[in-house]
Amino acid sequence: QVQLVESGGGLVQAGGSLRLSCAASGRTFSTMGWFRQAPGKEREFVAAISWSGGDTYYADSVKGRFTISRDNAKNDFYLQMNSLKPGDTAVYYCAARLNLRTSRRTDEYPYWGQGTQVTVSS
Repeated sequence: QVQLVESGGGLVQAGGSLRLSCAASGRTFSTMGWFRQAPGKEREFVAAISWSGGDTYYADSVKGRFTISRDNAKNDFYLQMNSLKPGDTAVYYCAARLNLRTSRRTDEYPYWGQGTQVTVSS
């Protein structure tokens, strides 16, 4: 059974850091991504990483502050979030797809975690 489980969310002050983790089980995925959804807004792309980890992509709003990485030996991947802002407050979801092509589209990821809340206070 395929399962993605996020962890690492929480409450942090503006300027602080959090590291989200996503543990994948059931199969090996090619492309992994992080998305987020704030109250009243659509789910949006945050970051994605290729199988090798050599290709990474970021939303403009997080570029330079967030870093996506993966550990294929553990089938885990991560999102290091630094210099957090109140605007980063959202539920963060990890997502996975089998296609080698990296994508920023939510409808191209068939596998999703349950989400973890990140709240940044001002």
